[in-house]
Amino acid sequence: MNTAQDIIEHLELIPHPEGGFYKETFRSEGSISKSELGEDYSGERSYSSAIYFLLTSDSFSAFHRIKQDEFWHHYDGAAINVHVIDSNGIYSCTRVGKGFKNGEVPQFVVKGGSWFASEVSDNSPFSLVGCTVSPGFDFNDFELAKRPVLIETYPEHLDVILRLTR
Repeated sequence: MNTAQDIIEHLELIPHPEGGFYKETFRSEGSISKSELGEDYSGERSYSSAIYFLLTSDSFSAFHRIKQDEFWHHYDGAAINVHVIDSNGIYSCTRVGKGFKNGEVPQFVVKGGSWFASEVSDNSPFSLVGCTVSPGFDFNDFELAKRPVLIETYPEHLDVILRLTR
């Protein structure tokens, strides 16, 4: 059975700014021009990109958002809870995993512009997922939430914001 450390070493994962570990595994060669993407983007973006993303039970991925839709898919370990506050301020939590009888789904999409965070479900040691982004991910499109601003904007979601921000 794999441990989180085995996976980190084997897949050569590195720490992610939002928490957890990652490695980019794919970036398309083609790109979309800034003029086609519109004013929301600072430059051209590849058609798509993909990463491995691993969380351990003693960490979490803090609330953040990106401009693009992000497609999550489960690979190994426990389910991962993906917490979302959408552009209308509606909160939801989806368990991405293989436990269909427990209401888990193996794939899930976070809509671009939504705030989202994630954590390993239950007390399991880790969760390994993949994330695919289109247009391709660029750190210029990444915004880590500021706890006071998120609380002021969405006070009704105080508990989850306090738990999943730094």
